Amino acid sequence: MKSKNKPIIIDGIDKKILRALTEDARTPILEIARNVGISGAAIHQRLRKLEKSKLISGSQFVIDPKVLGYSTMTFVGIHLEKAVNTEDVIRALKKIPEVLECHYTTGDWNLFIKMLAYNNNHLMLLLNNKIQTIVGVSRTESIISLDQQINRQIRI
Repeated sequence: MKSKNKPIIIDGIDKKILRALTEDARTPILEIARNVGISGAAIHQRLRKLEKSKLISGSQFVIDPKVLGYSTMTFVGIHLEKAVNTEDVIRALKKIPEVLECHYTTGDWNLFIKMLAYNNNHLMLLLNNKIQTIVGVSRTESIISLDQQINRQIRI
C-alpha cells in the first residue's frame, strides 16, 4: 500500500534549524540565524514552510513526572472482548489522566498504552479500578519500566 503523504525534502539549512530547535526549542531565532548564516526572516519563512508541511508542529515544555511523585512507568497490553469495542475503550482511556499514550497494535494485544503511577499500589488501583472495569476490556498485561535508557526524536 502506497503512503498518501509524500515525504518532505529538507536541505542542510532546514536540518541545522531543526537540530537547534530540537535541542532547545527556546533558542532565539536570531541566534539560530547567526549560527546558520541567514536572516531571522528567512528562518521564520523556513519554519512556516516546515509547519505547513506538518513536519513540525508547535513546541512544548517537558514535564518531569518524577518531580510530581510519579515513580512507576508502565506499559499495558490490552485485550479487547471484540474489536468493535475499540473506540469506546479509547474514549474511556482518554478520561484516565495517567494514560499518556495509546496505540493500536499487531500481535497479542489490541491496544498498548503507556501510563504513569505514583507507585505499585497506585498502579494496581489504576489497573483494577479504572482500566479493567472498562466495558470491552477482557484482560491486561503489564510491563513495568525500571529505567528509560533512550529518549529521543528521529534524527535530522
